[in-house]
Amino acid sequence: MGMQAYSLVFRPEDYLMKDFEILGPGIAGAVFGAGWWFWVDAVVCSSVQVSFIHYLPGIFATLAALMFNCVNKDDISYDYSPYGESEWRIKLWLFVAYVVSFVSLAGAVGLLVQDALVKDGPSAWTGVAGVLQCVFVLISGLIYWTCHSED
Repeated sequence: MGMQAYSLVFRPEDYLMKDFEILGPGIAGAVFGAGWWFWVDAVVCSSVQVSFIHYLPGIFATLAALMFNCVNKDDISYDYSPYGESEWRIKLWLFVAYVVSFVSLAGAVGLLVQDALVKDGPSAWTGVAGVLQCVFVLISGLIYWTCHSED
């Protein structure tokens, strides 16, 4: 007897992607929660009142994560077409979302430097927590965007 027409080849990437689609939203939620937990911990443990401007990088990072999760991955094609009316709008939306995310991260780093240099303001931990919050929120948004499918 000859060989069968099919073969039993184990491809781990098929199973890993399926597991990532199942576990990814939970992982993204845990990372998002950890980011906001860092911030809440810093505000609660701060010996001085934390001004509202310190909250803005985290709020804008959350907004940016929501912005790029509004885009379906299947709507993005990598072939350029001058007649693709909605495609450039989607790419522009993603560009604006990434600009908002990087501006929020830059704002958090700027506030970290300010907190480290000023003696009568919040502690440096507040600035570090703001940077960690932005990084974790943006990473959670990217994790959710890569694992989320419309199926």
